[in-house]
Amino acid sequence: MEIIYSLDEIKQVAKKVLAEKPNKVILFHGVMGVGKTTLIKALAKELGVTDATSSPTFSLVNEYKADDNQLVYHFDMYRLKSEIEALDMGIDDYFYSGNWCFIEWAEKIPNLLPDEISTINLSQSIDGKRNLRLT
Repeated sequence: MEIIYSLDEIKQVAKKVLAEKPNKVILFHGVMGVGKTTLIKALAKELGVTDATSSPTFSLVNEYKADDNQLVYHFDMYRLKSEIEALDMGIDDYFYSGNWCFIEWAEKIPNLLPDEISTINLSQSIDGKRNLRLT
C-alpha cells in the first residue's frame, strides 16, 4: 500500500494503515524529521490510546494502554550502541507479547527482529507531502 499525504491528513492515514491489518510489530524507516513519531502518535490514538504520547528517545521504549486494555509499545532505537543493550532491556519479551510494537531505527537491531513484521517507509517530497509505503 502506498499513500501520499499532508500532515493534516494524518488521522485518515492512520486509519488506512490499520485497516490493512499489518503485523503487530511495525518498523518505521525514514530520515530524521520525516514524521515517524507523528505517524506513530496517530496510530496509537486510532488504537484507543488517550494518554499523551511522545518519542522514547532517551528511555528507548514508551508503553501506552488503549481503551480496550491492549498495550502499545513505541521504541526508538536511535541511541542504542549495540544489540546487547536491547537484549538487556528484554526486547524479546516485548516483540513476542502479542501487543503492538512500533519501532523507529530498527536497523540498529537487525538480528533481533521477529520474522512476522510489517514495514512503513516514509519519505518527504519537495512540497512537504509525505510518501508512505506499507509492506
